[in-house]
Amino acid sequence: MSQNILNPDYIFETSWEVCNKVGGIYTVISTKAKTMVNEYKDNYIAIGPDVWKDNIVNPEFIEDKYLYKTWREEAEANGLRFRIGRWNINGNPIVILVDFTPYFAEKDKVFASMWEYYKLDSLSGQWDYIEPALFGYAAAKVIESFYDYNLTAFDKIIAHFHEWMTGTGVLYLKKFVPQIGTVFTTHATVLGRCIAGNGLPLYNNLNAYNSDIISKEFGVVAKHSLEKTTANEVDAFTTVSEITNKECKQFLGKNVDFITPNGFEDSFVPSKENFENKRLASRKKIIKILSSLVNQKLSEDSMLIINSGRYEFKNKGIDLFIDAMGELNKNKNLNKEIIAIIAVPGHQAGLNQEFINRIENPDFNNPLTNEYLTHYLYEPERDPILNHFNKNNLNNLPEDKVKIFFIPAYLNGNDGVFNMDYYDFLIGFDGSIFPSYYEPWGYTPMESLAFHIPTITTTLAGFGLWIKTDHQINGSCINVIERNDNNDNEVVNQITETIFNCTLKDEKGIKDIRKQSFDISRSALWNNLIENYQNTYYSAINKSLQRSDLYINKQQKEITHKLQKIKESRPDWKKILINPSIPQSLEGLQKLAKNLWWSWNYEASELFEMVNTELWSKLKFNPIALIEALSMDQLRSLEKNEKFIAKLKKVCSQFDSYMANASEKSKQQIAYFSMEFGLHDTLKIFSGGLGMLAGDYLKEASDCNSNMIGIGLLYRYGYFQQNIAISGDQVANYTPQKFTQLPLIPVRDSNGEWIKISFGLPGRRLFAKIWRVDVGRVPLYLLDTDIEENSDADRSVTHRLYGGDWENRLKQELLLGIGGIKMLDALNLNPDIYHCNEGHAAFITLERMVKYIQNEKLSFDEATEVVRASTLFTTHTPVPAGHDTFSEDFMRIYLPHFAEQMSISWDQFMNLGNSLKMIQMKNSQ
Repeated sequence: MSQNILNPDYIFETSWEVCNKVGGIYTVISTKAKTMVNEYKDNYIAIGPDVWKDNIVNPEFIEDKYLYKTWREEAEANGLRFRIGRWNINGNPIVILVDFTPYFAEKDKVFASMWEYYKLDSLSGQWDYIEPALFGYAAAKVIESFYDYNLTAFDKIIAHFHEWMTGTGVLYLKKFVPQIGTVFTTHATVLGRCIAGNGLPLYNNLNAYNSDIISKEFGVVAKHSLEKTTANEVDAFTTVSEITNKECKQFLGKNVDFITPNGFEDSFVPSKENFENKRLASRKKIIKILSSLVNQKLSEDSMLIINSGRYEFKNKGIDLFIDAMGELNKNKNLNKEIIAIIAVPGHQAGLNQEFINRIENPDFNNPLTNEYLTHYLYEPERDPILNHFNKNNLNNLPEDKVKIFFIPAYLNGNDGVFNMDYYDFLIGFDGSIFPSYYEPWGYTPMESLAFHIPTITTTLAGFGLWIKTDHQINGSCINVIERNDNNDNEVVNQITETIFNCTLKDEKGIKDIRKQSFDISRSALWNNLIENYQNTYYSAINKSLQRSDLYINKQQKEITHKLQKIKESRPDWKKILINPSIPQSLEGLQKLAKNLWWSWNYEASELFEMVNTELWSKLKFNPIALIEALSMDQLRSLEKNEKFIAKLKKVCSQFDSYMANASEKSKQQIAYFSMEFGLHDTLKIFSGGLGMLAGDYLKEASDCNSNMIGIGLLYRYGYFQQNIAISGDQVANYTPQKFTQLPLIPVRDSNGEWIKISFGLPGRRLFAKIWRVDVGRVPLYLLDTDIEENSDADRSVTHRLYGGDWENRLKQELLLGIGGIKMLDALNLNPDIYHCNEGHAAFITLERMVKYIQNEKLSFDEATEVVRASTLFTTHTPVPAGHDTFSEDFMRIYLPHFAEQMSISWDQFMNLGNSLKMIQMKNSQ
């Protein structure tokens, strides 16, 4: 059968790293995208997880709500949650970001079905298994929906899944959408990574390992089961190198169908015109900054050498890299200074502030030794890299020829020191060393060559083996070293010898080596390697066609169109709000009505009663509603009532004098967070004693002229009114508040636009606009989600005080806590004290800590101290039953990003709530 006939019409490529830069698979897919789009246009669709939950918009994703609009709306109506748009990379492929969190509640059912169909053993899987497995499942459901709605029985379709993390997608589609040809690529086997990462010899003993026993020993039974099951059920199984294929045969019981080496696009490499300038600028900045770190003027002629990637001390060969630098430092014949840098993200605790302060003014007269870090580390005494520096006597002494440094932060342009992305940083180097022990492919040496940088790697890296097989490397600075389980010393000696020889090369020799590096990289372009994937796709489609009897009768989903109705001549009703105008002599009434000061001032309350006693009582003592209800005759009558006018002037004078003193408030500000405020019956944002106390706090703060602001929520219906039915049952009645008759002031910016805040919820953002209520001298800011930007479900978040299920309760508390802090930011307010009235606003502590850690670069412990010292917590019911608790499932759904942003583990994050260490506040009864 001709391959042209088997060319796919649609390709769905799914990975945890689509629009989510985590590791090498991101580079695989993102660099391949341009070639795929050139070949398949918009019929190539990438699918990734919607995991950006914080307030930072995913820079990789450009949402387009018009792409497949009709299908998307129907899919959402059927319960699928996703966003569709373009990946902001070269090629701009269509991308779908899937929210898999709704399946958390169904995880037992999902995994039970996988056991029933495939004997997939998910029983021991923890959250690091559950989350990606459910993502794969959700991605397959989205593909199925797209297929049902848009495709025919004659379309040739490929669904390509990467790594065990998405394997459930393969299994689901095999069962429910047999027309789709499935492809599964494992980049590194679960067991291979476990064995190598735990210091066990992998290669000499490969055939001796029993996968079932090993998976139990390392606690990865579920992951291994998913990987093995997927490999054996998929239409076409691939891996990136022959090295990993050997693992597949031993651990998964199956050879791969195709080897698909990883390529790259060189669009990230600067043009010839800009290359040298960027290279020199990078070198200059690196040398300047590191000179400041050790207070030693490092030579401009130094050889810059880098090791980068994930922090896998042995697997990535970081240990041998350091050993080689130690040997070079002992070499008395070394006449060139070497600056060696390890750039791998570690468990860092924020910036080294002393170092940052001296970057512009280093003191070269007082050199520092044993200084390596650009960022502090948690438990540096246990860090393998630092300990290996000491073992090799790499002390960064002034007389040392080798200076070595550790950058434990992501080079994403926002590291706080270099503030350069990785490629802008990399271009300044003269060499790279990646003596990998376990490296199924190895993008870092490939990227180095593309940037004209000679590299050293090993035969245990897929890319290294590929170079050695296909290219002649004749004793140059480029070296692929034979590595096995037992020859570490030999590898170190070869690295040392290669680097030393490179330091002896003249300028012409260096230029030749840099050119050779670049030339080798040309053969790894995707244009030269994409054929391997195409052959894989042809094979999968062929298998799909062999089961065509299962889908040949597929019917195209009917698309129903609404019939256009004949236009009728009917009134076009519009809502018009009328601002009542009252005589100038009575304008003081409106001023008083819009500030709740009147509610606890007897004379002001008496004044409104004098307007119309019967109407005042009928309107439940609402002064705004009272003024709106007055006729012109009644207003004129009030103007002529001398006693009333005298009273009005007296009360207005008292109010003006009272408010004038607001300018004398203390500069130190208190932000008071509460779920409810009992200020007056007309403003239904309270239910009981907690609210009454909060309201009294604001009133007392106003009378004391304290610099306090209140933060709460504006409820459309407030709390329910209790009625008793004839049967004796309680009936809860909710009556909507008429906002136009409440003392609510829209908070607008300098352009007159209503100020709104937003933050991430699963698969979407929650928006809220800000209102202000003046409580004497104290402003109370209220958040309102009942606006058009939100879905119906999210609009109802602020409908009822304590209303809805536990999930809605959580959303209310997230809005009060996280949204409240974001509101303060939007208003440019920076309080000194944050008072949390009961636990409903406890999320303010998390949001504040994230801000300190992310924006101020404080460590977790430092942020904890700052938040603790500036937070006051009042508990009213100090018993467990008096506090809201939310399951870990809910935390996983709504706050999955907080642990990472706080630089702690997920277990530590959960323990903050479990042990009440999160707040550790002062308590007052």
